[in-house]
Formats: sequence, structure tokens, C-alpha cells
Amino acid sequence: MKVLIMIVHSNSQQDLSDLLRSLTQIEGFTFSHVEGHGAKEVHDPFLSARDMVVGYVPRVRVDILLDDSHVDTVLDSVRAMSSGGNELGVFWVTNVQNSGRL
Repeated sequence: MKVLIMIVHSNSQQDLSDLLRSLTQIEGFTFSHVEGHGAKEVHDPFLSARDMVVGYVPRVRVDILLDDSHVDTVLDSVRAMSSGGNELGVFWVTNVQNSGRL
């Protein structure tokens, strides 16, 4: 098992949610609201005047537990969503040693 973690601008949350719900490889996902800080934000195409004043960019963290064989399919679908030239965000994939319900 893997966990796919993505950090995307909050403006893309609804479109991303619609896409993720349509993928049969995904049983569920979690959105968490986070704040992006860093020097690279200056070149962010989503950066608004409000973001520059308050000093952070509103972001959404997406966590998805996936079978190893589904990671590339899901990433390809998300990349296709952002094919308009704007970078959607960043991602990383980590191994899951154990999972279950409590």
C-alpha cells in the first residue's frame, strides 16, 4: 500500500474532488486545509493580492491510501486535470507499513 499526498491551491479543491470521486481506484480521500509559506510562492499563478498581504497561500492537503498498482493511474489523471499549463501543486508518495480501522 502507498499513501499519495498532494498539496494544491484551495481554488482547485472542488474540481479535484470531482475527479477523485470519479476514479474507481480510489475508495476515499481526506482534504485538510493548510497554509503554504515559502519564497517560491511569489511565482505562484494562483497567488492573489490577498495572499500577498496576509503572507500565506491557502492550500489543501489531500491524503489518499492506494494499492501500489493504482498510484500511477491516479497521478496521470490528476496531471491531465492540470494540463492547462498551470501547475496544480506538489505531491509525494510514501509506503504504508500497516493500516486498518480503529
